[in-house]
Parts: sequence; structure tokens; C-alpha cells
Amino acid sequence: MSNRTFTMIKPDATAKGYTGAILEKINAAGFRIVALKMLHLSAGKAGDFYAVHRERPFYPELVQFMSSGPITAAILEKDNAVEDFRKLIGATNPAQAAEGTIRKLYAASVGENAIHGSDSDENAQIESDFFFSKLEQF
Repeated sequence: MSNRTFTMIKPDATAKGYTGAILEKINAAGFRIVALKMLHLSAGKAGDFYAVHRERPFYPELVQFMSSGPITAAILEKDNAVEDFRKLIGATNPAQAAEGTIRKLYAASVGENAIHGSDSDENAQIESDFFFSKLEQF
């Protein structure tokens, strides 16, 4: 079990000014931010990040959305990081997310669901390395 996970505050939440409030919730839940940056993904980089979904019908819309505005990428550290973070962000569909979760508070829909969280230790490492060089990870 890893003690790190990756997250990305998506363009919808960034545009609505929720970045600070989301980072505050992450800190309050006991996560330590070990890497953080804001950037605007090109369609090519968004496509590369979501390449696992390339054959899915929603892929073009996902790439367009993820390259529509700035995102905030972060690596978080805490015991049981992946599982605990998935609980903190809530279900992908905000209508089904538990009260008090990030998606219940800040997401508008399944497509604009405010935040990404790694779904496994292996993907947390892959996703972290996609956005951050080893020099940027503390």
C-alpha cells in the first residue's frame, strides 16, 4: 500500500473559484501536499493523460473539457492515501456522492465532477510522474 496519491482539480472547479476551498478540505482531511502546480493542458496532453479511454465514446468530449481551462495538479501523502482520498472526493456522479464530499459540494455533473483522484497505487504513481518530474516531488 502506498502513502501517496495523485489529484487534479478540474477546469470546472478552477473556473468557479473552488481551488482554495478544495485544497483546504484536502489539508483538513490530513493529507500533506508534496507537489503542486497549476497548468493549462493542451488537447494533446489531455489526450495522453486519458489515453486509457481512447476507445470510449466520451473520450473526445473528455479531452475537450480537460483542455478547456487551467487545472491544479497535486501529489498528496497520507497513510492509505488512495482509498482515503477516494472517500473524500465522493462518487463520480455528484448526485450519488455522500454529503460533505468534494464532489457533493463542488461538482455540477458526472462530466464536470470537479476533481480527479487516482484509483490505485499503481495509477497514482503513473499519474504523478505524468505531471511532475522527480525534482518537483517532495
